[in-house]
Amino acid sequence: MADYTIISDVSNYILSILRERMCPEPIPSPNNIEVSSPASQDVDYILGLYLYDIKEEDTIAPPPRVPRGRAQMAPPSKPYSLYYMVFINSGGQAGLKDQDFQKIIGKVAQIVSDNNTVMPNELQNWLDVREPPIVLQQAKIGLEEKVRVWSAINKPYQISLFYKVAPVFVSSEVIINTPRVVDAAFTVSMQGEQDSGEEDYGPPAES
Repeated sequence: MADYTIISDVSNYILSILRERMCPEPIPSPNNIEVSSPASQDVDYILGLYLYDIKEEDTIAPPPRVPRGRAQMAPPSKPYSLYYMVFINSGGQAGLKDQDFQKIIGKVAQIVSDNNTVMPNELQNWLDVREPPIVLQQAKIGLEEKVRVWSAINKPYQISLFYKVAPVFVSSEVIINTPRVVDAAFTVSMQGEQDSGEEDYGPPAES
């Protein structure tokens, strides 16, 4: 199952499709798109991808235990949902007009909609167990919750896109030893024989 780096791999996947599809128009260079927090003082990027929350999903049935050799098992992987905000860096907006701002946001919405599914084994090519696709969709949250996300990092609210990415399964490092069969006993009985092994000839004949 997917290793713990799957969370970082998902972020890198979103970053890579944005860099590939948004440059050179409406953003001039891939270096202008970064994984970052709006609280960062870095002014060298225009578009930021911010992972602001991770939640364990209790509505998704976990997969069965995973065998580790002949006598060991691993617990089921845990499913998580990742919550992202895509925003325009306030420190990198020099020269951007309102229409430029809207073009960038619109292009992001288009790109994510067109690339809203990725298989875990595309992110971690060593996976030997098929896992369900990871789906990117707009987070169903209202304006009040969006404002709270901005307030948590002491930034004024601005138009941004919010996405939920799930299910993301993270494997366990715990190993469970299972009992091994070291001895076995078998009994065989032939048809027509009694349990005692003696033949039954019936009652003696009358004289």
